[in-house]
Amino acid sequence: MQTQNPFFDDLARMAGGALGALSGLKAEVETLVRQQFERFMAGADMVPRDEFEAVRALAIKARSEQEDLEVRVAALEAKLADLAGGEKQSS
Repeated sequence: MQTQNPFFDDLARMAGGALGALSGLKAEVETLVRQQFERFMAGADMVPRDEFEAVRALAIKARSEQEDLEVRVAALEAKLADLAGGEKQSS
């Protein structure tokens, strides 16, 4: 849009250029912040969320299997005790 006054045209061009420079600066700052955050996370010895969730699922499965095995062992011990008790009675 061209106006009658070249001063306003120059001012609009300068504002547009400044806006473009600011958007470029914004992208650069975001990149630097992201890099610093990633460096901090690497130094903090933290794991990504997906790895945490995978290990958590494995732990839940292992706990469930352990509880199932405890029930089976208790049942086998009871059966063994019954067999041992039966042998003593027949002697």
